[in-house]
Amino acid sequence: MKSLITFFLFFCTLSAFAQMNLPEGKETEVAHKYRVSLPYFVPEGLIVDSWDDRTSTQHLELHIKRNLDNKNIIGLKFASWRLFQPMGITWWDGLLDKLESESEFYPGYVREIGIGVTYQRMLWKGLFATVEVLPQFQTYKDLDGNKTGNDIKLYTSYHLGYHIAFGKKRRFFIEPQINCMYWMFDNNAPDGFKQLDDKWRNYFLFEPQIYLGLNF
Repeated sequence: MKSLITFFLFFCTLSAFAQMNLPEGKETEVAHKYRVSLPYFVPEGLIVDSWDDRTSTQHLELHIKRNLDNKNIIGLKFASWRLFQPMGITWWDGLLDKLESESEFYPGYVREIGIGVTYQRMLWKGLFATVEVLPQFQTYKDLDGNKTGNDIKLYTSYHLGYHIAFGKKRRFFIEPQINCMYWMFDNNAPDGFKQLDDKWRNYFLFEPQIYLGLNF
């Protein structure tokens, strides 16, 4: 938790520094007002074999953003995924061992879906920091697909990355980044799910991602 707080304070400091160093009278018009992007999750691509695999997260995510000026970008985020084990298990907890033994697998799955908001601040050249806030509705199911419960979750993530635009009129872009996640309020999980969730953290640190997108 201390690492997450440190990261958040680092983000705030960088954002404040960037704002103080914006030259007066600097042109704030942007070539493209909107952008659409999809994330590619590096770790998931290493461990998921197919959409219906036991360990597939069935992850879908879409970002639609509005460039307010050269520094500030706001947006909407839609995301849906399926969890087969607690999200708070990290690589240094022996995630690959947990996958092989299935010792931390849920007695089913939890589907999480939501629409949230994002704020992205360009700090220096292509360097940026982003905060994403995503309220989610959770549906719990057993291995036979029978519904066993519902819950509400507030999922947040904090990103530091680099924006690289290319192509004709720089319409296409990629954004390699590292993010940290923190979530709360998911307290009404069925017993089999809650017992596992209580063993692990409600945050995940330093996940690598790449966003692929289009400016228009």
